[in-house]
Amino acid sequence: MANTDQAAKVTEGNGFVAALDQSGGSTPKALKLYGVDEDQYSGEAEMFDMMHAMRSRIIKSPAFTGEKVVGAILFEMTMDREIDGTPTAQYLWENRGVVPFLKVDKGLVDADDGVKLMKPMPDLDALLTRANEKGIFGTKMRSVIDAASPSGIAANVAQQFEVAAQILGHGLMPIIEPEVTISIPDKAEAETLLRDEIAKHLDALPTDQQVMLKLTLPETANHYKSLIDHPRIMRVVALSGGYSRDEANARLSKNTGMIASFSRALTEGLSAGQSEVDFDATLGATIDSIYAASVAG
Repeated sequence: MANTDQAAKVTEGNGFVAALDQSGGSTPKALKLYGVDEDQYSGEAEMFDMMHAMRSRIIKSPAFTGEKVVGAILFEMTMDREIDGTPTAQYLWENRGVVPFLKVDKGLVDADDGVKLMKPMPDLDALLTRANEKGIFGTKMRSVIDAASPSGIAANVAQQFEVAAQILGHGLMPIIEPEVTISIPDKAEAETLLRDEIAKHLDALPTDQQVMLKLTLPETANHYKSLIDHPRIMRVVALSGGYSRDEANARLSKNTGMIASFSRALTEGLSAGQSEVDFDATLGATIDSIYAASVAG
């Protein structure tokens, strides 16, 4: 990888990966949870200004450092913006000791065969070139599994690894994220199919390549341990997937070698109206709890 210090941090660092990558569709909901209603901004530009202010506040908080936060996943507009006059990815690494990642998927196509695949990404090469120029270490892309469908899950994982190969070609580390929906009745069966399908693709990777995985917290503790231990894996992170922070932390702490990459669970309890003291204290307690769950295993 281009940055060996960042690779070492991601591979060996204690802590978790913060997911600060809500995009267009989820931004109004994220802002509402933060105490910013839709009548407080007009149009997309103002909405993203508000979102960038929230993310900047999190990143600049004394609690948000590389001691407990290994990496942070950014939305494209966050990568393109600055914090105190410094490009966001550069600020993360140089000022906070946090490795920057970029969300690259463009959302999902309609459900078919029990899964939602990623939309085509015709501009991905251009985006990856820009990511390299901005100092991004790796990428993340999400697709969804809604049923224990062998053919659907096979197609989902195949698409993820196909795009991962394109990302590796740019010298970036792909985080493969085939999210299993937490509310489906056959979640455990879907997780077994997913684990076995991922293992096939990992076994087929060249020996000099690695990828990362971002997976839903499994029904059975250590279900993904064989993937975590696979030589083609740099790190496996967990998404909170709609679980409350307490539930997500409890599940995570039972999975050896898996660390958090929470989004909503990270910002739970934060509010635009909080004083800096209250905001930093709330975020600090959250980071401590997610860190503890990440290192517990």
